Amino acid sequence: MPREQPVTPPTPSFELLPGAADSPVILHVPHSAREVPDAVRAGIVLDDTALERELDHIVDAHTAQLAAAAAESAGVTPWRFVNRLSRLVVDPERFPDEREEMLAVGMGAVYTRTTHRAPLRPADTDPEPLLERYFRPYARAMTEAVRDRLAATGRAVVIDVHSYPTEPLPYELHGDGPRPPVCLGTDSFHTPEPLVRIAREAFARCGETGLDRPFGGAYVPLEYYGKDARVSALMVEIRRDTYMTEPGGPAGPGLCHLASALAALVDGAGR
Repeated sequence: MPREQPVTPPTPSFELLPGAADSPVILHVPHSAREVPDAVRAGIVLDDTALERELDHIVDAHTAQLAAAAAESAGVTPWRFVNRLSRLVVDPERFPDEREEMLAVGMGAVYTRTTHRAPLRPADTDPEPLLERYFRPYARAMTEAVRDRLAATGRAVVIDVHSYPTEPLPYELHGDGPRPPVCLGTDSFHTPEPLVRIAREAFARCGETGLDRPFGGAYVPLEYYGKDARVSALMVEIRRDTYMTEPGGPAGPGLCHLASALAALVDGAGR
């Protein structure tokens, strides 16, 4: 009889990695993965080579590793919420409706265009199946993670860990102007000035720190967005040439340096 082939379990959509019970900090890593399930790949018009090239450009490579290293060296271990699937499946940080300006370049919750504005999916793709299968469960789980921190500590601090390319890509709506080693994205309601100050001090060792350019905003689950000031948020965008070979190459020694700075931010935000 032919030997039964082992079944490879599917990659989980996301993972919540526990931190210290008294830590309010959640390191959120939404764009670090390259995994595209076969069922999703079937709806993408790029061939395998073009898809790999697109992943090189769109993935915030090594940011999960960066967050893990920061969590390990932090004085109080933060929680980590990590997306295990590529943002080409769904982008969990987009609004799932017409309020999201990235829809203008085909990069809403379900992308129809690439970083170079070429077709990724047919323009008439129905996003609903992907939203139901991937987007909404992710949003519910992230909401629950924030709710748990509020219950445990009375507050929650969501620190988004991202990276961005040294040279602007065609999809960027605000790609003109300086591209500092570290860019901090803020929200007028959820980002208190002391949190920005702590971040600037933590990343001072890494060079210039910009604010909201070329990328702005900070992720907060919709249940709390604009409603609950106990939830604070900050986006950290790290220029990729400071820690890796672009595009899509290996990490370099700069990763450890940045992890130390991120750990200092975690400790400062958690006090």
